[in-house]
Amino acid sequence: MVNPSTSPAPTQVNTRALVSLMLSVVVVTMDISLTSTAVPAIAQSLGQSPAQTIWIINIYYLTVVASLLPLAALGEIIGHKRVFSVGLVIFAIGALISGFSESLTTLMLARGLLGIGAASVSSTTPALVRTLYPPAQIGRGYGLYALIVGVAFTAGPTVASVVLSITSWQWIYLANVPFALAALWLITTGLPDSERADRRLDPIAAVLCALMFAALLTAVSSVGHLKWMQVAIAGLATFALTYALMRREANKPAPILGIDLFRIRLFALSSMTAITAFTVQGLVFVVLPLLLTIELDYTPAQAGLLITPWPAALAIFNGISGRLTEHIAPGALGAVGMIIVAVGLILVGTMPDQATPFDIGWRLVVCGIGFGLYQSPNMVALMNSAPKNRSGSASGIVATSRLLGQCIGATAVAFCLSSFGNTGIQTAIWVGVVVAVLSASISASRLTRMAQHS
Repeated sequence: MVNPSTSPAPTQVNTRALVSLMLSVVVVTMDISLTSTAVPAIAQSLGQSPAQTIWIINIYYLTVVASLLPLAALGEIIGHKRVFSVGLVIFAIGALISGFSESLTTLMLARGLLGIGAASVSSTTPALVRTLYPPAQIGRGYGLYALIVGVAFTAGPTVASVVLSITSWQWIYLANVPFALAALWLITTGLPDSERADRRLDPIAAVLCALMFAALLTAVSSVGHLKWMQVAIAGLATFALTYALMRREANKPAPILGIDLFRIRLFALSSMTAITAFTVQGLVFVVLPLLLTIELDYTPAQAGLLITPWPAALAIFNGISGRLTEHIAPGALGAVGMIIVAVGLILVGTMPDQATPFDIGWRLVVCGIGFGLYQSPNMVALMNSAPKNRSGSASGIVATSRLLGQCIGATAVAFCLSSFGNTGIQTAIWVGVVVAVLSASISASRLTRMAQHS
């Protein structure tokens, strides 16, 4: 049941509300790749190794992924707009503390706060998009959202390079504060309320879900730093908490974990495609700044600018793939796109030792084209395969799949660096190639009759 006071489906898009929503998405999404690009500069400033400094990325992903699904469920109950707005406030506070951090420990704690704010925004955005678009145009809404997420994430290195060329890394975070507050004001005055489910949040299930993902991400992150005892303990905790959560939510019509949605084969395969694809993206956007600064001797500011061709190509082909979805199955587009990404990474891994900006740029264009062909169609497939009354949980799973993949990618880089030192940079690139091929295979499996009719 839903709150009967909610307004009917829109007949046209509210432009002001859409702008406010997408501005928030830009601010939150770009923060991830801003930090990835600034890792070498932060490590040098704080006197830490790049492998240790990657913890500021891992702790962010841990808090985001742990809180996504409980916050998505809370949004269904008290309103997605309310959870979204509070998240922006928390995000602004976390950015402010990050900007004034003078130690790795303080920065890690601040990044954890940023993660909670980002989770509030990411877990509710797809559901809010659904409230803004008429049913006949919902595919365009998800396509635009995928485009904004993709471009914001991949534009982060360019923005970071500009900031680092002018001032210190602290301003990467401090500059987020006014944008987050501006987005909050626009949200408060322009975004309509969404439907609310007539049920209560199960606090025990919410805590179990958060602890389960925290344990999972701790296990994943510990692999990257070769801490095998932590891996074993966190792994066992993950299994125990998963079992407890599934027992707690057995037979519930709307479980926080969304097990019911994974019974829809197309939804499950699209989520798996997202996890593997964003593993590649997360890996690449951590390893590229290291490749360009350590192996090719570019400055951090130059490295950010050299990554620009990826988001440029992504922006163009995200728009194209959104329209292609009307005529070509998302499974086919995703498979072709991720194969192109794999080819692009092979080209990156075989660059000459004295690679010029042109050598780097055209290879990243190939990667951007491939990821652009994958991203929008996969978002449409994920959200459209879920029932409308489960859009909140589907939103949480969309964001969880993306961020879990990006965390695994960052961890893969940390593992390669911890195991092989600086030679692990090249190893990480080839890991990315293998995962991209795996992602293409999973995407292609959606073309079967069963997936098409699930």
